[in-house]
Amino acid sequence: MTASHGRGMLHLAAAVDQQAVYDADSYVALARLAERGGLDFVTLDDTFARPGPDALAVLSRVAPATSRIGLVPTVTTTHTEPFHVQAAVATLDWVSRGRAGWRIDVSTSEGEARLFGRRPAAPADALWQEAGEVADVASKLWDSWEDDAEIRHEATGRFIDRDKLHHVDFTGSAFSVKGPSIVPRPPQGHPVRVVDATEGPARRTAAEYADVVLVRAVSAVQAAAVRDQVREGAREFGRDPDDLCVLASLVVDLGDGERAAEPGHGGGGPRQSAQGPLYRGGPVDLAELITAWYTDGTVDGFHLTPAEPRRDLERLVNGTVALLQHRGLFRTFYPGSTLREHLGLARPVNQYAVTGGAS
Repeated sequence: MTASHGRGMLHLAAAVDQQAVYDADSYVALARLAERGGLDFVTLDDTFARPGPDALAVLSRVAPATSRIGLVPTVTTTHTEPFHVQAAVATLDWVSRGRAGWRIDVSTSEGEARLFGRRPAAPADALWQEAGEVADVASKLWDSWEDDAEIRHEATGRFIDRDKLHHVDFTGSAFSVKGPSIVPRPPQGHPVRVVDATEGPARRTAAEYADVVLVRAVSAVQAAAVRDQVREGAREFGRDPDDLCVLASLVVDLGDGERAAEPGHGGGGPRQSAQGPLYRGGPVDLAELITAWYTDGTVDGFHLTPAEPRRDLERLVNGTVALLQHRGLFRTFYPGSTLREHLGLARPVNQYAVTGGAS
């Protein structure tokens, strides 16, 4: 998905991460605020390396309290069971009525490995190869039920058409899965897969499997270089590069209100910080930055992490987003109900229904 799809196809997402917050209501409030701004989706990060609530469980709680915004938890593919991961993400798609995504990540540290005790830490290259295999088997398991596999015929007592359930018989480098899934095919067919492709080892997996690619970049040149590389990789895998939505990831500190962005921020672009690329300034200058990077085709949109969750998300929605809406660059309402529809992505056809794969 590129800017060439039309000037109205800018995509915006926000993180709702909060440190040491376990109360579901605060996550609900942030997600509702983002939904009021028409954002495509919110993300909630997760890792085995620090304490915090389970992102997927939190967003399952957020789902019934929202109606349109996409919900994208981080779920690592390292030390987890691929079968359980895909079933959990499919369940989030069901409870949100087609608004689920999955931010794929890996766990590289020895400390995380020791939590499980099953295997030592591995290099990032190997873990991202495994992540690709998990993404692959997840799509197969999501397709292991055809859309009309459920009969629910009371008279005969038949619940499932067994001819429309399929074994995936997948063997990867570190696991094998027979299938089928225990969860019927998700409403979106495949929940949206998100990969941060800033680091080199993740780019191949992003090119082959991601729907949304995140890039942490301090300059338009840097963002465009990663975007071009991932799009070329997608082409080599036989995918249409325009099916990739590439978002620049920034931490945003809007605490200065309407004061002009600090030198090096705003029109000059973000700065590198310990938290990643950081924009510090006002909502208007942030709108200028977003407009510039989007209209010149550098990225398809932005994924923004508020430095101060409530304050900065409010200023983002009420200031930056409102200005982008006024300029006609961003939606004022959700024309569809699923995350795929927000992103302009088609619902995938079922690979087994099409090919008649062996069941």
